[in-house]
Formats: sequence, structure tokens, C-alpha cells
Amino acid sequence: MASSDPQLHFILVPFMAQGHMIPMVDIAKLLASQGAIATIAITQHNALRHKAIIDRAMASGLPVRLLQLRFPSQEVGLPEGCESVDTLPSPDYSPGFFAGNELLGGQLEESLAEIEPKPDCLISDAFIPWTVGVASKFQIPRVIFHGTCCFSLLCIDMIRLSGLHESADSSDEPVLIPNMPRPIQITKDKFPATLKKSNPAIDAFIKKVREGEESAYGVLINSFEELEPEYVERFREARRGKAWCIGSVSLCHKDEMDLAERGNKASIEKNQCLKWLDSREPNSVLYVCLGSLTRLIAAQLIELGTALEASEHPFIWVIREGESKQTLEFENWLSREGFEERNKDRGLLIKGWAPQMLILSHQAIGGFLTHCGWNSTFEALGAGVPMITWPLFGEQFFNEKVIVDILKVGYRVGVDVYVEWGQEERFGVVVKREEIERGVRKLMDKSEENEEMRMRAKEFGEMGRRAMESGGSSHLNLSHFIQDIVNQVREKAALIQ
Repeated sequence: MASSDPQLHFILVPFMAQGHMIPMVDIAKLLASQGAIATIAITQHNALRHKAIIDRAMASGLPVRLLQLRFPSQEVGLPEGCESVDTLPSPDYSPGFFAGNELLGGQLEESLAEIEPKPDCLISDAFIPWTVGVASKFQIPRVIFHGTCCFSLLCIDMIRLSGLHESADSSDEPVLIPNMPRPIQITKDKFPATLKKSNPAIDAFIKKVREGEESAYGVLINSFEELEPEYVERFREARRGKAWCIGSVSLCHKDEMDLAERGNKASIEKNQCLKWLDSREPNSVLYVCLGSLTRLIAAQLIELGTALEASEHPFIWVIREGESKQTLEFENWLSREGFEERNKDRGLLIKGWAPQMLILSHQAIGGFLTHCGWNSTFEALGAGVPMITWPLFGEQFFNEKVIVDILKVGYRVGVDVYVEWGQEERFGVVVKREEIERGVRKLMDKSEENEEMRMRAKEFGEMGRRAMESGGSSHLNLSHFIQDIVNQVREKAALIQ
């Protein structure tokens, strides 16, 4: 902001799932680095996860603030401390979780009525439609944050606008998504749940989300223009010019501790992890992490573990912790088979939260087996790491197309089934050990094709870093977004006078 501009105050309201909260904290740091006040409205247990990074940001002089809300666990029948999707004991608790989210609106309104300086803009996750009413009450623009890329957002828009998701086409036959810059085909069974009929409560929620998107002043996207230029341009046109690509937002972190603690305190000591990686050859280690929400059944985890061992490549494998029957069954297999002991010289298992950015940026990492969540995909691109794709739900099958078909920085492991979140046991084993081993070897074995892929990935990483530097496309887009809100504040002030 120019010195003559008013100091803006942004309120950021993330959806309470790790993949949504983490980039919102990054955006707060980016806004604060431009001189704006950035207040993150978040519940108490979630605040603890991000407190170390926010405290360091404040200590460095950045005007980042925390506004802590009380999550009404008791009122909605949730165990104390279950304030994020990944902490729910089972998907059966989802209705209570969403009901609790809705009840936060009143608290936020009360807090904003007293907060100083008064807010100028509300940045809301797209999955929190109740913020429409909050922004309206305080007469400030509501900008939504989308945690995926323009390609996937445009695919979803074009499917919905054309009614393709409601057509009678076979669900397992490829269909052409209309009005895309290039021909894109996908089977209907891989459409995200937001495009599928569900129960009345979920359908009503999705309708509110869609209405909230349509009424939003603008959209922030964690991508950069050089990565997907055709899709950025088309998506911006669809949003009347009010769409700003400001990624990769994770590059706001320069401190090694911030990289290690981004999202949560890691379940492994930073130095232990780095020491293990330092002992490996460059580009020799496969990093395996299928996201904070993925609940693979024990039989599928056993197939994955067996394939990693058979591939004979070094690996770091992040495994979800929990008390579920499937998790305990898998833990018993690990112990009974002596998997960790047998692979201690070649494999590192991290049970819980991993310092993902720290790992991906290490020179020993040569590949990433990923669920194609956009945060993970974008972090891999930022580190110049090629991928093996294992999409499961959401828009992940669209993101897979970005990785494999558009950017050509990855291989498919062979997943052909959309696994509904919370219904993993119903789907069983979706990828056999032979397919997984084949995918690992294809990416990690030395070949001319792999070297070319690795070079492409590194080029995209360099592009992303340049986009965030002064004068880069994302840096300029952030400045343009801030100036747009400054203009809104001035127009509002002129009307009052």
C-alpha cells in the first residue's frame, strides 16, 4: 500500500480443515507484509495449531492478529477439542461439526462490532457461506478463498453451467467438459461430490456455498498465472475480472521453524528428519503422504507398504494416527510383520503430522506420492518435485489432470475409483501392490524421461518463486487486490461524507 493509503484491516475466516486453514494463515502473513492488519478468526483448539507461526510473525513486527472463537462442541454433541474435520473421530460426526460452524456467526458478529480498527474486508473460505450475512451487516466486501487451482475451478463451473452433471451419460464413460480452452475429458463418476446429488442437508449446504460464490465481491486463488495461463484468463473473465492469483502463498515462510511447524507441530523432530535426509543421495527418496483427511483401510495401507518395500527405493511415509479399527489393524500388521525394523535403513515412518515443506525442499527428495490435494500439489511444484498421483475425492481427479496431462510432471498410479470420504471401507482396496510398485519404479528409476520430467518440475518451481518476488505476477496481483479494497474504502467514505 502507498503511504497515503489507509491501513486496511482484513478479517480472515478459514474453514476448519487443515488444508483450508494453512493457506489462510499464509495469506494473513502476505497481507501483513504489505502493511495491512490481518486478523484470523479461528476457534481455540485450531489457534493452538498455528500459534507458534503467528507468534513469530507478530514478533517480527507483522500486524497479524488472532481472534479466538469458542466452538460450541457441547451444544452440537461433539467431543471437546473436535474443532477440525481431521480431528473428528469418524465422519458420523460431520453433521454436528457443520452445525457448530454455523453457530460461530453470532460470535464473530459480536467480536467485529467491538474490534478496532473496524474491518474493511472479509476473506472467507468458500465453504463458509454464513459469512455472507456477516459481511452484509458490516457493509464490507466479502472475498472468497478457493484452495484449488483455476483449472479445477473452471472445470467445475463449466460442468455445472452446462448441466453435464445432470445428464444421463454413463458414469464410467469419458465425457467432454464444454467450453474449456482445450479438450478435457473425464468420467462422471470422478466429478467432485459438490456436483453429485446427496442427502437433502448436504444438497442445501452446497446450494448456499454456490450462492455465496455468486454474491462474492471477488476470489483469491492459490496459483500463479504462468502455471495455467489459459485457465486463469478464462476463470478471471467468468468472475468479471475480480479474481487474483496470489500463489504460491506457502512461499511467505522463510524461517526454517515456520517450515517445520506449518499447520501443526510435527510428529518428528526437525533435526531427526533432516539428519535422515542428509544421509541420502540427491533425488533418491520418495515422499509418501496422502493428506490429513484420508482414511485408507488397513488392507490398502498394507498393499502400499508392501509395494514401497518391494520397490527398493528409500522412502518417507506419513501415516495417519487415530484409534479407528482400521488404524489399529494396520498398526498390528506393522508390528507383526516387523516392517519398520526390516526397513529401518531404507524407510522412515512418520506417524502423525509431518513437516511437509521442509521435507519436499530437501535435495534428497526425488518424488512425491500424493493424493493430489492442491496444497500438496502446489508445494511439490514449488520444490520442483515430480509426482505419482493417487486422487481420492473432492476435485483431486481434476488436479491429477493438471499434474499428468497439462504440466506433465507426474505419473498416474492407476486409481480409477472416486472414494467417497468416510466410505472407505465400502470401496475396499482400490490400488493393488503391483500397480503401486510399478508407479514408484516408473518415477524413481533413472531414465531420460524422468530427468526431463524432473527438469520441468524444477522450472515450474522457479516460475513460482519469481511470481512471488517483487514485480512478479502474484506479487503484483496481491498489490492490485489490496488497491482494489483501498478504492472500495475510499468510495464508501465519500458516500458517508
